[in-house]
Amino acid sequence: MVRIGLLGGTGIEAAGLALRFASAGVQVILGSRSRERAAAAAAAGNAILGRPLLQGLANPEMLELSEIVFLTVPFAQAVDAVEQCRSLLRRPHIVVDVTVPLIFSAGGAEYCGPNIGSNAENIAPHLPADVPLVAAFKTIPASVLADLHTALHCDVFVCGDVAGAKQSVIAAAALIPSLRPLDCGPLRMARTLERMTVLAADLNRRHRKKGARFRVEGI
Repeated sequence: MVRIGLLGGTGIEAAGLALRFASAGVQVILGSRSRERAAAAAAAGNAILGRPLLQGLANPEMLELSEIVFLTVPFAQAVDAVEQCRSLLRRPHIVVDVTVPLIFSAGGAEYCGPNIGSNAENIAPHLPADVPLVAAFKTIPASVLADLHTALHCDVFVCGDVAGAKQSVIAAAALIPSLRPLDCGPLRMARTLERMTVLAADLNRRHRKKGARFRVEGI
């Protein structure tokens, strides 16, 4: 089975993905610049899981053992995180960007990414030429992913320019119960996905909820 690594593995987005994949039987490795912080995050996750399924390592060790690498750092740090690990990224790595440039103000959620393009498209040129970038999990709230008692009952939209890499991420996502992965085309579709997250966040605020997410009917 595929081995999943989390670059920036100590935050809430990483925690939710780690818990969902580990519960589905996937080997998950949390990475951090600090091996101690990664190990502490893994221990916290294992306490929730009730079994020692998560491993926490320094980023170089995590990358050595992983095949699909989720980029789960805050959006503003994504390019720097990739640049710091660039020399360690190589085939058969697939990098999955889950970041969304989103800020909250008194008026609600606002998109603060590029006027043209997406955060995913900004990250892609910083990867080695033979390491593909896939965008996924951008529209599912981190808090929902982290709550194993909540069934997802939604779609995860997956886009990318390398078909094989995209299909590998779709196959991994399909292991998570009640989650349906949908191929939504090339990486440029991340422009739409990132802005959909603004809609979900604003719906949460308007209706005093926390779990707004998307499911497409008719497909």
